[in-house]
Amino acid sequence: MGNLLKVLTREIENYPHFFLDFENAQPTEGEREVWNQVNAVLQDSESILTGLQAYKGAGQEIRDAIQNPSDLMLQERAWNSVCPLVIKLKKFYSFSLRLEEALKSLLVSLTCPPLTPTQHLEREQALAKQFAEILHFTLRFDELKMRIPAIQNDFSYYRRTISRNRINNMNLDIENEVNNEMANRMSLFYAEATPMLKTLSTATTNFVTENKTLPLENTTDCLSTMASVCKVMLETPEYSSRFSSEDTLLFCMRVMVGVIILYDHVHPNGAFNKSSKIDMKGCIKVLKDQPADNVEGLLNALKFTTKHLNDESTPKNIRTMLQ
Repeated sequence: MGNLLKVLTREIENYPHFFLDFENAQPTEGEREVWNQVNAVLQDSESILTGLQAYKGAGQEIRDAIQNPSDLMLQERAWNSVCPLVIKLKKFYSFSLRLEEALKSLLVSLTCPPLTPTQHLEREQALAKQFAEILHFTLRFDELKMRIPAIQNDFSYYRRTISRNRINNMNLDIENEVNNEMANRMSLFYAEATPMLKTLSTATTNFVTENKTLPLENTTDCLSTMASVCKVMLETPEYSSRFSSEDTLLFCMRVMVGVIILYDHVHPNGAFNKSSKIDMKGCIKVLKDQPADNVEGLLNALKFTTKHLNDESTPKNIRTMLQ
């Protein structure tokens, strides 16, 4: 285990510092059951991202149909273009529900007494790695989704068409796949600028609320420790040089931002005030030291998807760093 995780001998500003081997951590027997459950979800994550990346939308077909309302052929062409896309959007949404359950399983494992969150991360590296992979996927999904306005346009057209029910003699079997209740839930999901992050934030908040006997600190300390883990790996050349791939640096950045956002949503005072266990100034500096193209989306995520950045308790220098 000593090879997998090293506690740094220096304690800077009293923040916990670790090196987690995000590239090679393997589950122990004690982790295996939860690891297998979560792995069954994560192994589908790349195909979800590939599907989202390939999403083209039916913008032209929809425009043609709207501009020519009496042309049944164009109406049918638009409908036939949108239906497969809606099935795809349902697949993405359904995956978010599976991801939510996976996150809850990991939170149970990484926060349960009598171990502290730090001890959990020391002993359950493979689960910590999966937690990181969920956050990494989430930020990648949301970055892609923000660049595809067609998603909401396509889905709006689908809902309008279904509700009007003006298409005669057309195959409406899709309602068996996406009924009104499912469409409502999907609509709320895709209305979010960062739907996967919103799913994880809500799931983490619900986890804290539902587990009343579990101290809030068990969850928030798990998140703040993960943020410190990533920050020190990014700012310490002797550790970052151990990664076999530059992609792992971007992975660490995404994970750091993801746990900061979750912490900010779950902790009553958020991540930005002086009492926060996350060194926000240090985390932002680490991001700003990277090539701008790599971090623009992550800095925007801190600006626009956190809850407490604009609170009066947020130090001015932190706000200035994110302007």
